[in-house]
Amino acid sequence: MSARDDRRLISLFEVDERVGDELGPSWNVAPTQQVRVVHDEPRDGGSVRLLRNARWGLVPVWAKDPKVGARMINARSETVTEKPSFRSAAAKRRCVVPADGYYEWQQQGTGKKTPYYLHPEGDSPLAFAGLYELWPDPGVADDDPAKWLWSCTILTRPATDALGHIHDRTPVVVPDAMVGDWLDRGTTDKAQVRHLLDAIPDPHLLPLRVGTAVGSVRNNGPELIEPAA
Repeated sequence: MSARDDRRLISLFEVDERVGDELGPSWNVAPTQQVRVVHDEPRDGGSVRLLRNARWGLVPVWAKDPKVGARMINARSETVTEKPSFRSAAAKRRCVVPADGYYEWQQQGTGKKTPYYLHPEGDSPLAFAGLYELWPDPGVADDDPAKWLWSCTILTRPATDALGHIHDRTPVVVPDAMVGDWLDRGTTDKAQVRHLLDAIPDPHLLPLRVGTAVGSVRNNGPELIEPAA
C-alpha cells in the first residue's frame, strides 16, 4: 500500500521527471492495478531517474495475452536471473516500487488466517526491489504511445526468523543507500546482479495485526491499517 503523494516520492527518491498521471493513495492494492515505480533511463549520454505508473504483474514481452501478468506479481529472487520470464528484466530493467507497507496473512493451526500489516519503524517508505517490462500490444499501431504496456513485479526472498512466523517469504527491500546501485543500468551481468541481490540486507519490519477487511479489494481506506480490535 502507498498513501504518499508524488511530490514526496520525487524528493525521497531523487526523481528527475514524473511520467504520466499521478496515482491517488491506495491502502489495498490488488494484482493488475497500477502502482508507481522508480527507474533509471538513458538520455543524452547520461541517465535520468523517472517516476511512472506500471501495472502490478509482469507481462513478458513474448506473452500472447497480458492476463498472464496476474500470476507474476512476485518473482523469487533466488531464481530471477535464470527464469525466462524475468532474466532479461533482471539484467536490464530493474526498478523500485515505493510502499508504506504490505499485508500478509498468518496461517493459524485452526485453519484460519490472520492478516498483518508489515511496515518500517520510521516514516520513510519502503523501496521494494522490482523489475519492469514493456509488452507490445499487437492491436495498437506502432506509432501510438499506448502500444506499450508497462508492467512490474516485486522480488521476494525467504523470510527471516523475525517475520517467518507470519509468512515464509518477504519482499526484497532495498535500503536507501543501495537504491542507486539497484537501478544502475550499467549492472547487467548475471553474476553482478546476483551479487547485488545477495548484498541487500534483510528488512527490519514491524508486524501489526489488522482486521479482515483487507481481504476484499473493495475495501480501501486508512482504517485498514488500524490495529485489530
